[in-house]
Amino acid sequence: MGKSTNRAGVDAHDVTFGGAAVVVASIMAGATALLMLLWGDAGSIAAGCFVGAWSLRSHMRTAFFARRQQMVVSISDFAFTLAGAAMTALAIWTATNVLQMVFYALAAANLIGIAVLARLAPRPLRLSFRAPVRRRYARLWRQLRWSGFSATTTNIQGQCLALLVAGIAGPAAYAPIAAVLVLFAPLRIISLAFVNMLQPELAKLMANNEVGRVWMHAKLWSLVMGLGSLVYGAGILLVLPTIRSQALADASVSVIGLLALANFVPIMLYIMPRIVLEILGEFRVVAFITTAGAVVGLVLIAILLAIASPTWSLAGAAVSETVVLVASWYSVRRHMLALESGTPDSGTPDSGDSRHDRKSTSWRGAAPLATGKR
Repeated sequence: MGKSTNRAGVDAHDVTFGGAAVVVASIMAGATALLMLLWGDAGSIAAGCFVGAWSLRSHMRTAFFARRQQMVVSISDFAFTLAGAAMTALAIWTATNVLQMVFYALAAANLIGIAVLARLAPRPLRLSFRAPVRRRYARLWRQLRWSGFSATTTNIQGQCLALLVAGIAGPAAYAPIAAVLVLFAPLRIISLAFVNMLQPELAKLMANNEVGRVWMHAKLWSLVMGLGSLVYGAGILLVLPTIRSQALADASVSVIGLLALANFVPIMLYIMPRIVLEILGEFRVVAFITTAGAVVGLVLIAILLAIASPTWSLAGAAVSETVVLVASWYSVRRHMLALESGTPDSGTPDSGDSRHDRKSTSWRGAAPLATGKR
């Protein structure tokens, strides 16, 4: 949407992906409810409602950010937060089946957030599943399949620590690691905020062929986020020894804190090159990078769990994030230099099939998505 040069293009993207978001949210809601029902959980329908409402609201927030309507999203988030906190507190205080009622409360809070977005939208929200929308989606399919694959490998790469430690060493061994990582969670929130703020603006600059400004922003904001994460991490390391928690009772808190910081600094440093690669439509490159990071992380974490305490598995995760950091900057630098010089970049892993993708669905070709008659 940020790459579109006119309102018709923005609206076409919005309708196309809005319809897909409704379908995906509905499928995820049904799958969640069915899975929990098969497990015999009484809160299956409530959980399905929560997953579906959260997924749809997440997409709508992204779309409104892409339309540069940050104030509308902020008001919606405020309404969601107030409603969710109030209804969740009421459910915990009064309900017999607390988990089920909390799911219902959070689903209702997400629906309130969606209603606020719809009410404050400058124009009525449109939804269509007609043939023109399906054709638009089909034209973007090459990028979409790699985008979906890169999202999957990103999740695997980010969650391999939790999966392996909890699966091999047990949940109790992962508890102190999780307790420390929670303290670094605000950095992830900050990174998402940067993505929501900067991606639409950088996409607009790229659509105007202002490659130099995009490259400058990428380096500047990476420096800001990297230094900010170091300062934040130093504060957490000072506070950690004062925390009295059962989960941290017998853990090497300082070592966990240092290794957690070694994980989060690379994450904050590769956000900007990741944004630029996505703007360029290089989802295949992103998929290769995150797959490499996931493989490195899974192998190193498994080895460290076999020869050392679970705490040191964080070192394997840190190496994984560093691999993603180095590969992301290397790839984006090649692409940006190629764009500045006006020559195609043939040295990246996507030099074969992806050249055809760029010809048909790259940021240059995909901008005028809307057809004349809509």
